Parts: sequence; structure tokens; C-alpha cells
Amino acid sequence: MSSKSPRAASQPDAGEILARLRSGKRVRRPLGTGGRVAIDRPLPFLCVYRGPAEGEDPGTRELVTGVASYLVARDEPKGRSRTAALVRGLCRGLADDFGGVLLLEVWAQPEPAEEPSAAHSLRIVAYEDHSVPEAAEQLEASLSRVRLPASLHLAVETVQRRKIGPPGLPPLLAAGAAAEGCHVLGIELPRVYVDPEKGVVFPVVHRALRRGLTAAIHRAVYRFTRLQTSHRPPHYHALGAQSLTKAVWDVDDQLAAVSGQFDFLLLTTPRNADEAWAAFRRSRFEKTPRFSYRPRPFDVSIAKRELYAAPIERIEDPTVSDLFHEQQHEIDRKLTMIAERGTPRFVHESVQLFGLVEEPLLRAAVDVLERIPSRAREATRREKVDAHHFAARAEEEIKHLRRQHEAVTSRVEIRQDVAGLMVSRGNLLIGARTVMPAARVEAAIQHEVGTHVLTYFNGMAQPFHQLRVGLAGYEELQEGLAVFSEYLVGGLSRPRLRLLAARVVAVAQMLEGASFVEVFRELDRNWDLERRMAFTTTMRVFRGGGHTKDALYLRGLLRLLEHLRGGAELGPLYVGKIGLQHVPFVEELSFRKVLVPPPLRPRFLKRAEVQQRLARVRAGIEVHELSKSTTPSKKRSSA
Repeated sequence: MSSKSPRAASQPDAGEILARLRSGKRVRRPLGTGGRVAIDRPLPFLCVYRGPAEGEDPGTRELVTGVASYLVARDEPKGRSRTAALVRGLCRGLADDFGGVLLLEVWAQPEPAEEPSAAHSLRIVAYEDHSVPEAAEQLEASLSRVRLPASLHLAVETVQRRKIGPPGLPPLLAAGAAAEGCHVLGIELPRVYVDPEKGVVFPVVHRALRRGLTAAIHRAVYRFTRLQTSHRPPHYHALGAQSLTKAVWDVDDQLAAVSGQFDFLLLTTPRNADEAWAAFRRSRFEKTPRFSYRPRPFDVSIAKRELYAAPIERIEDPTVSDLFHEQQHEIDRKLTMIAERGTPRFVHESVQLFGLVEEPLLRAAVDVLERIPSRAREATRREKVDAHHFAARAEEEIKHLRRQHEAVTSRVEIRQDVAGLMVSRGNLLIGARTVMPAARVEAAIQHEVGTHVLTYFNGMAQPFHQLRVGLAGYEELQEGLAVFSEYLVGGLSRPRLRLLAARVVAVAQMLEGASFVEVFRELDRNWDLERRMAFTTTMRVFRGGGHTKDALYLRGLLRLLEHLRGGAELGPLYVGKIGLQHVPFVEELSFRKVLVPPPLRPRFLKRAEVQQRLARVRAGIEVHELSKSTTPSKKRSSA
């Protein structure tokens, strides 16, 4: 395309861009042949990439588009002076606004890396007068911590040169520009993200480098702002983009549309639990029962086709891109599990999704079972409530949530095809034959409504659908948080804690090859679970062909206790359906004002006794101490 093309002719000047930014509008405008300037809001930095006029430079341009203020352009002879003038004009205007501006130019080393497993030199280039040593120091330290896959290692160094820019190109800002508050650093990247033989990008390496480079630039700019500008962001994350492109919302919609085609929990839970129990009892607990499942209301192959049609590669924001890639893979695994339901392959997919039972987790489970008496049934001796009583109490709690946030539309349904309690898409489903001790009602309410329902609608209040659907691997924290709420309201009874431990033992035995009957006997005879409970636990573990999800409850609780003992706050974990691994992402997106403060907060957190229990956890207590009391037990496991 020539410089006289309509697109080139519409290239904006610096004054127009600065005026738009100062009026509170973001800028995304084309430049020449495929170039672009994208600035989220007035910020004291600009990232620049100048691509070659001829040939290709695969992957390098995309490495700078993750920051909130960037300009990319081809270095065409006719457009070179216009690009340089635009950059200089923007830098001078931003320097006037903030007292200083940092220009970071990124380019790739001329030759591809020859040895993918060797250390590669990444150079930070500064002028000889080195007007921003602190920013360069922070950039070097941050880039040195970037970890790339495939055993790639970056050896980062800072060098001083008389000019800063790609080989063969004139500098955009001379050293003397620092006197006007315009400072510059260069980042010369080794081509570790490109296959040296085929010239194609290694996508996983490229994504890791882009995320690391984006964070390193924001850290360096944050250091620069504290020393040489009037800008005072509260955190380096606050320098990220606050507005996201249409590609983000399109992909979010597509992923949510695929997730919305199925309810994973309902489709992998037997619908004939009562009949199966009756048949098992008639066989004197010797014959494995047959389970039936709801028909699949969709075609798995078509759903997967739609899933991978989502163009995540078009998303510039590295944080959102990473979250969506994880989500895509998780949805794929769930679809595969549904397709393999009732086959021996189901359990292998379950392990991929929910993990194995690690040795420390099994030891913790056995420790709970040994410390808590097998006849700890203090709750079961008291008044019982039925499904209708529990539903009425749940309705009260939901009304309280609705007073906080009118968008809460949760329904309570009593159903014949559900065993126990279940939250599905924000609705509470209660098995028609549900009976529980009255002492367990408050704990169960806070587990189901105060955690599962609440986080669903908090997630719905966020701009991303994925926070209500559940980010990849969210179940562990979600169940750990739900069980922890039982403790906080004083309702985590000894039988309940024993049950969570028994689930871990049951999953471990199932994975070791034990049959349904053998696992039932382990729970009934060795650990003395009440027989219907032992059956239900075994059924949950063998549903679909072997489900490892039930080990998540105790694992999630243990990891949550460790998280809180480290001084972390509990409140941010209710932002939506997230995992502990997502806390840094949530913090970043919150600083960037992409996420909004969650509208709902569990009301029990206001109680003085709840804060006292939380303080006990922060001081350090073992998991078996969360129940009301414990005493040594002589029971031992054959596991």
C-alpha cells in the first residue's frame, strides 16, 4: 500500500491524539500499512516497535501490544519521518503532562537463535549518559525473572550505546531529549520465540515471553514514575489497560456459549441414587449397583468445534489471553469427560481435570479419621429437618443476597432426580428426600448459598462471563471456601469433617483399582461410616466411571488454611468462581479497573465469633481442630 492510500492519509498527528487522550477518550488508530497507535489513557510511557519494510519479523510486533500505550509501524522510507515525528510529538506532549515520559523501543536481534536450549542474551540498551538508571535496573531485574518453557533461559544485561534503535534505523529520540523530560530505553530480544528453521512462532514460548515482557515494562515504568514524573499509580498493575478490545468480549461470549450448552455436574451425577441404594441393600452390599444418567442434550464434537473456533490469538492482553487459553483447555476436558461417561476412560480424564490424591493429602485424611471418633454423631441425635424446611431457610438467605444486589435471581427447587444439595447455574437444587440435623442447616446454607450462589452472582457482576462459569481449576478453592464457611459459622461438625476425609480415602482406593464393593466395605467396616453415607460417598467416587473431584473438598480446605496463615485476606476470594492460582490475576485486573468490586459479601463475616475463628486460623491450627472436638481413635485404615 502506498503512502497515498486512504489509510495512510488518515494517519493522525500527535496533537489530535493528545487532545483525544486529554478529553478522557482512548486512542486506537491505524498508521500507514498495518501500523497502529493504541493508547488506553494518558500515561507517562510509550512502547514502540518498528518492523522491517521488506520481509517478515514473526512474532515481535505482538510482544509490545500487551501494554497500555504502544505504537507499531513498518519502517517504510516514505513513512519513516512521519512515524518519528509522531513519536516525538507524543513524547513531548506526555512529558509536558507528567513532567517526564519513558519511550521503550523493542526490536529483535537480526539472526534467529540457533540453539533453543542455550542461554540467550537479552539486552537493555541505554544512552551513554544513562538518564534513567533506576528504570533500566528494574527492567533488567524483572526480565531476569521471566521463565520460559522448553528450558529456555534469558541472560539479561544492560549495555550503553550512542544510539538506541533497531540496526540500520535512526533513533526516534536522541540522548539530548532527556533535557526535555523525554527518556528512552531499548529492549533487544533474542529470537527464542521463532523456529530458526521454519521461521514460525513457537506459540507457548511467545505467550510466556509476551506476558513476562509486559509485566517487566510496567514494573520499570512504575519505578520511573516514582522518580521522574508527577504520576503516582498505586501499583505497577495500575499501568495496564483499563479498556479491552472487542476481541476479548467476542471470545468471552464464545467460551460462555459453549459452557452454557451443558451442566457438567448434573450430567456426571446419577439420577437414580435412591433406586441404586435399594438394589445395593437388597444384594446385601455384594453387587455393584447400576447407575443411570441424564441424556446429553448436545453433540460433543460440535461443541468442541465451536470451542476451538474462539480466536484467542487475536487478544492482545496477555493476562486475559492466558486465562482464556486455560479456560478453553478445561472446557475441552469436561466435554471429553461427558463423552467418555460410563467408560474406563472417564477416570483418566477426571485425573487430568481434578488431579490425583497426593500422599500428603491422604495422610491428612487418615489423620482426621483416626483423631475424630467414628461414633461422633452428636449432631444426628438432635432434631431433623426435611427438604421443605431447608428450602424455606435457603429462600431467606437468598432474599438477603437480593437486598444487597437486586440482580440475584436464584431459585430454590426441590427435585426428585437430585440426591442431597447442589447449586447449578446459581440455582439451589434440593433432593426431595433430603433430611439433615437441624444443627447442620446454617452450615449447609452458608456452604451452598453463602458460597456457591454468592460467588456465582458476584461473578455475573463482572464483565467476563468466565467468573460466573468458573475459571480453570476453580473447583478446589470453591469447595474449600464452602467448607471453610461451615467452620466459620460454627457448623463444621466432627461427622462432616470425617466425611470429607473419607471421600479422599475413597478416591485413593478407587484409583488404586479397588471395586465399588471394596471401597464401600472400607468406609463401612474400617472407618464406620453409616451405611447410607458410605454408599453415597462410594457412588460419588465411582459416578461416570471414576470421579476424583471429591478429593477437592479436603485439599481445597487445606490449601485455603495455608493461604490464610500466610496473611492473605478472605474477602477477595469471593469475587467469583476462581482458584487460588488466579488471585494474582484478579489483583492485577482489579488494579486496572477491569474487574469491579464484588457486590455481595457473606453476611456471617460481620459476626464477632466468626472473626475470632478466622483469627485462630491465622494463628495456625490443624485441619482436625476445625471440628468441635477431637479425641484419639483406635480405628486404622487398610489404605
